[in-house]
Amino acid sequence: MPHASLRTIRDEHASLAAVLRSLQLMLDRGPADAPAAFFDVMRAMLFYIDEFPERQHHPKEAQWLFPRVAERAPEAAEAIARLEREHAGGEAAVRELQHLLLAWELLGEVRRGAFEEALHCYVAFYLEHMRIEETVVLPAAHEHLDARDWAAVDAAFASNANPLAQGPARDGAYDRLFTRIVMRAPNPIGLG
Repeated sequence: MPHASLRTIRDEHASLAAVLRSLQLMLDRGPADAPAAFFDVMRAMLFYIDEFPERQHHPKEAQWLFPRVAERAPEAAEAIARLEREHAGGEAAVRELQHLLLAWELLGEVRRGAFEEALHCYVAFYLEHMRIEETVVLPAAHEHLDARDWAAVDAAFASNANPLAQGPARDGAYDRLFTRIVMRAPNPIGLG
């Protein structure tokens, strides 16, 4: 039987991947004749990345999952060390994207290229980061963690309230964020 925390992690990765791809799609389409709406949804998606993966998802991986896997599956230790280094720089990276987006919005097209380049690098980095987690760390966890480990990891991830989840798992405090992103962002995350 799959562990609840593994389902949660994969679901959260899927939400994040959808946001990353939507950011790329939005960027490819550009602001066109609706710059206010464009920048609004781009800010909302970057806020989601800063608010949820950086502040809830990553700390729980670092505290509850990674140390247990590194201890019991030495073959995953190098990948975990890399992931932890990447987590350490994650908040700064998304804040830099937020700054670059604001610069583009306020200073105009002269600042677009810097944001585009940074976003392309960030999306590629983050998708690779999640790929390593899902192909190295999660299989090692599945193979090596025991019942006590899973009880702790499952309990830690049970309290996550993904702002983009549908149904009761979503924290109502994020309803405005959810609506803003879903109504304005393109597929795969939104209806816009």
